[in-house]
Amino acid sequence: MSVVLPSSPDSAIPAAPSAALALRFCGLSFRSPIVLLSGCVGFGEEYTRVEGFSNTDAGAIVLKGTTGSARLGNAPHRVYETADGMLNAIGLQNPGVDHVVRHILPSLDFTETRFIANVCGSTIEEYVEVTRRFEDSAIDAIEINISCPNIKEGGVQFGNVPSMSARVVAACRAVTAKPLITKLSPNQTDIRENARCCIDAGTDALAVINTVTGMAIDVASRRAVIGNGQGGLSGPAIKPIALLKVKEVYEIAGPRGIPIIGQGGIVCARDAIEFLIAGASAVGIGTALFYDPLVCKAVNTGIADFLHAQHLSSVTELVGTLGTAPRARDAAC
Repeated sequence: MSVVLPSSPDSAIPAAPSAALALRFCGLSFRSPIVLLSGCVGFGEEYTRVEGFSNTDAGAIVLKGTTGSARLGNAPHRVYETADGMLNAIGLQNPGVDHVVRHILPSLDFTETRFIANVCGSTIEEYVEVTRRFEDSAIDAIEINISCPNIKEGGVQFGNVPSMSARVVAACRAVTAKPLITKLSPNQTDIRENARCCIDAGTDALAVINTVTGMAIDVASRRAVIGNGQGGLSGPAIKPIALLKVKEVYEIAGPRGIPIIGQGGIVCARDAIEFLIAGASAVGIGTALFYDPLVCKAVNTGIADFLHAQHLSSVTELVGTLGTAPRARDAAC
């Protein structure tokens, strides 16, 4: 089943909340630099039930990770709150790509924002299968989650070995003309080398970073709280790590014109501005939505106010400007 995009997709997206927030990302118009992250907003409909929330406050929404066949996910517990963060090990629970393409995508309002698919797999063949199905759909772009274990290589994550990451990207690139975004893991030796390999393999953009591996222990039972033993840590606790990784990846991606979605612990406008300065063209918000579903409005307003105070006409003027401003007192945002 093919779903046809509107004839003028750019004109269908509502005007930006502030002209200064609008940008182009991989050829797509974003009305805001905010991207709602995969796994935090379901398939684009969960937060629309919250009064005051609107998908139009985000430049793009990344849908829940999707595999070739339906998955039930991991045994509980799958989510656990930690100091300044959250552990999760959902296990890629999803209804499978065929259901997503046939039943979920047609229910989305593509005039509200951009929708990005998140592709997952246990083999390169599965990545290719899922990417090919999304190529023949209305989806605006495709994000590859290379933090999945490769069952043919003893469970080693695709994203932790640069050559393996590149193989996934190249295989997906061969079956889609849509913008391709590769989501990089921080749990590797050299994220710059991985970024370089993914760019050479054909990715159009990079998402930096995925969650940091961690665990929590129940001292009474002396067992891991998360049923899977370990999970991905997100939230403010990982922000310093994420900022550094964005800066490192920008050293490779910036000169080659490859945009970055910076993500990891963003909860306010100031956080978002830090990521932009470090080299991100767009900023991902995820965990913050769990306790403040309306955070996007505040972040948009805060970024716009900062740009005005700094006499900047576009959010793009901030990207990659680390160390370029004269030393002065901190600017409020």
